Amino acid sequence: MQDHSIKVGVLYSQTGVVSAIGNSQLQGTLLAIDEVNAAGGINGRMIVPISYDTQSNPDLDAAFAEKLILEDKVKVIFGGYTSISRRAILPVVEKWNRLLFYPTMYEGFEFSNNVIYTGATPNQNIVQLVEYMTSNYGTRVYLVGSDYIFPYESNRIMKELLTQYEDGEVLGEVYLKLNASEDEFLPIIEDIKEKKPDFIFSTVVGETTAYLYKHYAQAGLNPQQMPIASLSTSEAEIAQMGAEAAAGHFTASPYFQSVDSQVNRECLANFRKKFGHGAIPNMNWEAAYFQVHLFANAMAQSNDDDIEALLPYLLDSEFNAPQGLISIDPLSHHTNLNPRIGRANADGQFTIVRESSNQVYADPYLVTHTFEDVRLVSGRLGM
Repeated sequence: MQDHSIKVGVLYSQTGVVSAIGNSQLQGTLLAIDEVNAAGGINGRMIVPISYDTQSNPDLDAAFAEKLILEDKVKVIFGGYTSISRRAILPVVEKWNRLLFYPTMYEGFEFSNNVIYTGATPNQNIVQLVEYMTSNYGTRVYLVGSDYIFPYESNRIMKELLTQYEDGEVLGEVYLKLNASEDEFLPIIEDIKEKKPDFIFSTVVGETTAYLYKHYAQAGLNPQQMPIASLSTSEAEIAQMGAEAAAGHFTASPYFQSVDSQVNRECLANFRKKFGHGAIPNMNWEAAYFQVHLFANAMAQSNDDDIEALLPYLLDSEFNAPQGLISIDPLSHHTNLNPRIGRANADGQFTIVRESSNQVYADPYLVTHTFEDVRLVSGRLGM
């Protein structure tokens, strides 16, 4: 009997230092697949995920991507959290002309015909964050990041944006390994106490995020006066560190669990029914979720999962995601999103303090460097 199912690859870290996010991305993917299949699949064909645990190891990202393509005969892969993982998968999908959906905000400055980028680009998070933090706290910044591509590039962008201000100043710039020990954060906190920046810009990712926030709190520093502002600290990291350590600090993201929409409430309810209340939805979970629906809608029209058949229906497509209406930019393959700034509260969630009124165009090469130049899909500035 012929198998008419549609096999897709799923590559997320279920173990290791970034597994909290990786597991949420996996669960968002599986939830969307379940929804598509429950609605009759794609033209009557069920999606079958073939998943491998990349163990927070980019070498495994590359190896499993090749295995999916050559042995499992997969044409579409959903996967990747860190930029290291994306860059490990990228040459594999380009070599075999397969399609990768990448659901993580990242540093930008990349294009591949073999990738659909569904996370935020710098003009959809860091530009808004800089405007908000400098307007409310000041322009003297201390930079703390993990030691890989995304933090280095994000801090470079932060420094460029600070040049818009006469008194913009970087008081410190420190990087730690993804598997850094808790004690390695102690001298950084001491340096921050001494230099007294207006705010701290964190691009620390994975399990070590909790170390930064916990040591900040233990040192008696006050987020009302000198908060941490981040692109990567989500509800998942707050669950690891505890709401008390996170409260008062900021994150820029297109999605928070607290987005007030019927679509988001229904999606969260369906998710908790399937996975329980222990799972932690976050920005990466949401992108992993909606990108499956983008794929399913495109394939329902193409009736083929070859990249050449899918792309005409993916590019310029729209979907009503939990964050709001999103669309794929046909030129850059990036996603037009709905930027927000949230402040962590005592409940372990984010109170949204700023949000766009419409989608903001993805500008992965950051052609525009000022907040005023951010283009909304509707042409109207809404932050």
